[in-house]
Amino acid sequence: MNIVVIDDDKLVALSLKTILESTGSITVAAMGYDGSEAIGLYRTHKPDVMLMDIRMEGMTGLEAGEKILEEFPDARILYLTTFSDDEYIVKALNIGAKGYILKQDFDGIAPALEAVMRGQSVFGDKIMTKLPELMKPKGAYDFAAHGISDKESEIMALVAKGLSNKEISAQLFLGEGTVRNYISNLLDKLDLRDRTQLAVYYYTEVRS
Repeated sequence: MNIVVIDDDKLVALSLKTILESTGSITVAAMGYDGSEAIGLYRTHKPDVMLMDIRMEGMTGLEAGEKILEEFPDARILYLTTFSDDEYIVKALNIGAKGYILKQDFDGIAPALEAVMRGQSVFGDKIMTKLPELMKPKGAYDFAAHGISDKESEIMALVAKGLSNKEISAQLFLGEGTVRNYISNLLDKLDLRDRTQLAVYYYTEVRS
């Protein structure tokens, strides 16, 4: 797996390179130290995953990530930060980041990268516990008005809880292909890009 590391602390960036390359399965193709540099490095290297800090001088990691995803919608961006700030979490989710984990969890960085590479979205335990409390109560959501069936609403809730297609299929006694079709239909109906955005939509628009 080729990745690009972006962190305005050069010592941290170098440490991450050393730790990750010691796994034998991860190669750090390049390192950058601010958001604007991140955009250029992504264009040059097209990494499998970009591991990026959020709070940096000049252009932030969130601003850079938004620009990268506008140009490369399939980009996998995993945010690694010391800040579990609510505003940062919501913004990272909304722009389509594949994960948001805290730097303190050094042991979890390589597994998180591997999970993102497999197409999963990764959020540390502290982040996941914050999501429900970030969302303000709303009135009852009208599923019918959006053309969403009872089964689709059930699957949406399970996606929001972080369950994989395999776990959802086992819980609802459906084939994995059927679950994938349900999720694809939901994304089309709600004009969303991926299951991460579907989870965000659930917490921000559905959950009351």
